[in-house]
Amino acid sequence: STGVSCVPPLDPKVADTAPDEQVLTPYDEQHAVTYMRILDAEKANADWQEVARIVLRIDPISEPDRARRAYESHLARAKWVARHGYRDLLARGWPKGES
Repeated sequence: STGVSCVPPLDPKVADTAPDEQVLTPYDEQHAVTYMRILDAEKANADWQEVARIVLRIDPISEPDRARRAYESHLARAKWVARHGYRDLLARGWPKGES
């Protein structure tokens, strides 16, 4: 199977921290929509706590440290993914298994 018909889930579960590898990971593939939503929210000057609650589904009141860490790492990862030619990488089928 080529995986072409695979659509990322709309609300995949979010890890406490996003990946920081220099290649795209399966997590990045699953969270493409999450990353776009975070970047859109940042552009709109949305409050990070709102983004954590709505996009990442982590309550910043009950889990402030986890929410902040998840927000910051996912925002950083979203920017990395956006800078490194998301569409080019998608078109090439993602660099899998590179070290």
